[in-house]
Amino acid sequence: MLSPVERVVVVVPARNEERLLGRCLATVEHAAARARAVRAPVRVDVVVALDRCTDGSARIAAASGADVVVGSWGTPGAARAAAVRAAGAVGERTWIVSTDADSAVPAHWLTGHLDAAGRGAELLLGTVEPDPRDLPADVLARWHALHRLEEGHPHAHAANLGVRADVYAACGGFRSLPHGEDVELAETARTHGRRVLATDRVRVLTSGRSTGRVELGFAGWLRALAGERQPLGAEPG
Repeated sequence: MLSPVERVVVVVPARNEERLLGRCLATVEHAAARARAVRAPVRVDVVVALDRCTDGSARIAAASGADVVVGSWGTPGAARAAAVRAAGAVGERTWIVSTDADSAVPAHWLTGHLDAAGRGAELLLGTVEPDPRDLPADVLARWHALHRLEEGHPHAHAANLGVRADVYAACGGFRSLPHGEDVELAETARTHGRRVLATDRVRVLTSGRSTGRVELGFAGWLRALAGERQPLGAEPG
């Protein structure tokens, strides 16, 4: 029988994200408030990992009420892992949820994750969609032509990924990779026979900027769609 989730840990890595971090954390708190109300007495903790920030990100994170961990990790995967460690996220009754500082989550984001966990999912891969206000119409159309926003989709995005804490630990957690820590964790979970759910029911909005914090990240993929170079390999999270 499944143990009910008693605690949710939301991890958000940030590197000089003062322009968008406030929006991200406001939407996360809205989702957390809904989860606390609907799933009482579930506990929701938010941890922001500030990676080499030199702007106002620390002030924004502190003002939001989130827990803050500061370091110089150098990759989003390492920053996410540091946030998980700082939260002490362990055990089968804790659900770890990851998003990005340039993203905005829907109000039902955490309740959707909890619903999936209650139905037996051990790792959830949610969809993301670039903010249409950030992209020319032709680039947005090319993105949608290449991206499946549906149940059973093939994508993995750290901006919308949830995993039970004991499964996270068994699969080695988020690794310190230049990019693709989300894909690696999902592939490891599948290799280990874990129940992985790919769903469009908790879609996250993410920045459509073309200049990002990771060289081969989502922003770089959008630049490729705009014609600066051809996209190579799977779309990064």
